[in-house]
Amino acid sequence: MTTLKDLNGKFIIDSAHSRLGFVARHAMVTKVRGNFDEFEGFAEGDAAAPENGVIEVNIKSDSINTSNSMRDNHLRSDDFFGSDTYPTITFRSTDIKVVDDEKVEITGDFTIRGTTKSITIPFEFGGAIVDHEGKLRVGFEGATDISRKDFGITWNGALEAGGVMVSDKIKLELELALVKEA
Repeated sequence: MTTLKDLNGKFIIDSAHSRLGFVARHAMVTKVRGNFDEFEGFAEGDAAAPENGVIEVNIKSDSINTSNSMRDNHLRSDDFFGSDTYPTITFRSTDIKVVDDEKVEITGDFTIRGTTKSITIPFEFGGAIVDHEGKLRVGFEGATDISRKDFGITWNGALEAGGVMVSDKIKLELELALVKEA
């Protein structure tokens, strides 16, 4: 059985079988879920020294998709992501800590709208399998909360009954499939 500590080499994110999503509270009573549909990245592991691994992800900010075109266009505007000026959201690892055979914590520089903050994402290893093409495929799931204000995304609307239209806290949800590079 392959464990986290066995992973060596470069793995490419399979974007067709991965999800980079988020959840925000809307009007403080419901949740809006969305995804970024266009992204690419890789993870390069060193089983002997996992902390020396490298993870990089590039996300096209204008690929945001909440299944509502009016909202998506607003999210692409300067009120939120400013996709014309800031077309790419990036994550670059700065530390990788293997907690046990199934858990890893990845800390890195997360950049939105030209603002970079360090975030830590706990991931659970979903397992490894040799796929139908003979390639090693691995899966990970992780989530963390960020403050959108930390990245200069401050637009909001006041509600008549009090409160605001969009929460500051955003939950990032990551479901990743990676394939070992030959």
